[in-house]
Amino acid sequence: MSVMHARLATRAMKQSLFALLLAAGLHGTAFAGFAEGANAYNARDYARALKEVAPLARAGHVDAQHLLGLMYYMGRGVARDYRQAMLWHRKAADQGKADAQYVVGAMYYTGNAVPLDHKAAIGWFRKAAEQGHAEAQHALGLMYRYHAAGMPQDKVLAYMLWNLAAASGNANATEQRAAIARRMTQEQIDEAQALSRAWRPGTPLPTQSRSGGAAG
Repeated sequence: MSVMHARLATRAMKQSLFALLLAAGLHGTAFAGFAEGANAYNARDYARALKEVAPLARAGHVDAQHLLGLMYYMGRGVARDYRQAMLWHRKAADQGKADAQYVVGAMYYTGNAVPLDHKAAIGWFRKAAEQGHAEAQHALGLMYRYHAAGMPQDKVLAYMLWNLAAASGNANATEQRAAIARRMTQEQIDEAQALSRAWRPGTPLPTQSRSGGAAG
């Protein structure tokens, strides 16, 4: 992969992560106290949110762990601390929270608060993507498109992943899919569409295609 393409993939990853964090809207659950904390966070009453959420996060509540991680990442109600952000997101990610898995992947990919580790990043992106997480699908598509992070270049898998992400409303994926389609044969597009139709959330994503490995 060229230096230009490496920078493009990394820049897109950082923009996608920042957009996700900015747009994060938290919704209440049945767990006592979390609804109040999430509502306070959405109302920008971060001191109250912290008071409600921190004890729940320490008790193992996965959504509270994710929210506390966001607060540390953005410096909302607490001093910005990326190490604490990673700690709480990792706890939520280990419990299967797709949003947290994506953030952990992005932090490993950019080397934010942890040693840069592309293999770990890909693993976390894949966990989230296989749950139907659009930003993680978009990220994996970038890896396949630009032969980044040790991933093979595969236009069919990139198109498939962007197709899935676009169906969930990811505008960046929609643009990337249109751009790569101009570099694909009809056979490749047909294969990518078939893979998209066959895949279901909660099942493994393919790791190679039949026709998408050609360079370009």
